[in-house]
Amino acid sequence: MVQKAKILLVDDRPENLLALEAILSALDQTLVRASSGEEALKALLTDDFAVILLDVQMPGMDGFETAAHIKRRERTRDIPIIFLTAINHGPHHTFRGYAAGAVDYISKPFDPWVLRAKVSVFVELYTKNCQLREQAALLRLQLEGGSSSNGAVDGSKETAGLLAELSARLAAVEEQAEALTKQLGEEAADPSVVATAAHLERKLTGLRRALDALEPGTGGGAPVLPAQG
Repeated sequence: MVQKAKILLVDDRPENLLALEAILSALDQTLVRASSGEEALKALLTDDFAVILLDVQMPGMDGFETAAHIKRRERTRDIPIIFLTAINHGPHHTFRGYAAGAVDYISKPFDPWVLRAKVSVFVELYTKNCQLREQAALLRLQLEGGSSSNGAVDGSKETAGLLAELSARLAAVEEQAEALTKQLGEEAADPSVVATAAHLERKLTGLRRALDALEPGTGGGAPVLPAQG
């Protein structure tokens, strides 16, 4: 069973963190606080997060610098970042946010419904990704066990069942990714957001190819499934 997704909230003002928690509590996920860029980077060393809400104006290490560190780390570079700022400095300021690796940029005060909807998209994608990884791990175990088991027929049936279930789960994620890409195109989203969607589609394509290679009659054996995360 997939555990709740973790959402990292980064802001130096406690009242802002409280507000974010109140808005996102309805998503029923795990909300993790960080009151500085340094604290956020420390949290990212040990935990996996579905999305990061990052305040821009912070003393010491600001949001831009924090995002740069996050994107330089192989472990964390693919985590979506939504920048939050209380001041709109114009297009140049916004461009700097996207250049730092943000997938979205929201000015305060923001609409709670909009923020919750944006975060829920990344939580859903993260959850589906985790489910696929679990199914891939089970499939590997089944394939390894089936090759040395005396019950080859039963093992083959179980493997076929796992392949079918994994294929169905992957198809559902592919459908959601396709709908998201279509929505981004209709809304003329920022190129950075579109690039994130394209990155997800490439991962799904790689997993689909690996899964197809496992189907009986392909002669592909048991390839290593691509890492998801």
